[in-house]
Amino acid sequence: MAQSVMWKELTAADLREKAQAGAIVLLPVGSMEQHGPHLPVGVDTFLSEGVCKAAAEAIAAEAAVVVAPTLWCGMAEHHMAYGGTFTLDIPTYRAVLLCLLESLERHGFKRVLIVNGHGGNIAALGAFLPDFARETGLALRVTTPYEPAQQAMSEILEDQKRVHHACEAETSMMMVLAPDTVRREKLAEAHGPPHWTPQPAGVARYVSFRDATASGVIGDARRASAQKGEKLVAAVRDAILAILRDPRTWS
Repeated sequence: MAQSVMWKELTAADLREKAQAGAIVLLPVGSMEQHGPHLPVGVDTFLSEGVCKAAAEAIAAEAAVVVAPTLWCGMAEHHMAYGGTFTLDIPTYRAVLLCLLESLERHGFKRVLIVNGHGGNIAALGAFLPDFARETGLALRVTTPYEPAQQAMSEILEDQKRVHHACEAETSMMMVLAPDTVRREKLAEAHGPPHWTPQPAGVARYVSFRDATASGVIGDARRASAQKGEKLVAAVRDAILAILRDPRTWS
């Protein structure tokens, strides 16, 4: 039987061997926040870990890859008004990530791809990169794979072109990666505005998600299906694989 690609399922000896073999570490990062009436609060964590596992298993025959434990808490202040949400502040999020990266480095790993599953983490991760490059010796890369997968995903989705929130896309993928957590009897309530545009273009201010959608949904989850989910998960998996296989990623 093939060895697991999941860090949490391996022994310390297995992981020492992976480090010695030059394995790439996929570090999923997500969030724990409200996702409407029909999805669990762990959506971004389920999905980021799920697509990392799919990509690692797909490439295991050609490259050494291991999926680190998922960092389940991120930047989610804008969801706090709904309940069910945990959030970190910027200094804490930075410190936790740095500790995880330093642990990987101390174990001998050299290359890390952070795979982000939560839009609220994007700005923070981008801001941290220069510091982490200076403070560790890792070849560190970050992706939110819904972005490189966006074109492929748009061809699958009916009502949207990209991932929104608790929407057709996220709900469809959850129907595949964590089907028992989807409250299908609540799908009729799972819709909201098609976009979140709380301020004019080029103007930044903090706005609670509660002010954008009463349901907690941006988009329309009533369009979701497991059939779409299979295709969407494959599209995101393939986006990660393309990053891992591209020699420019690690040059």
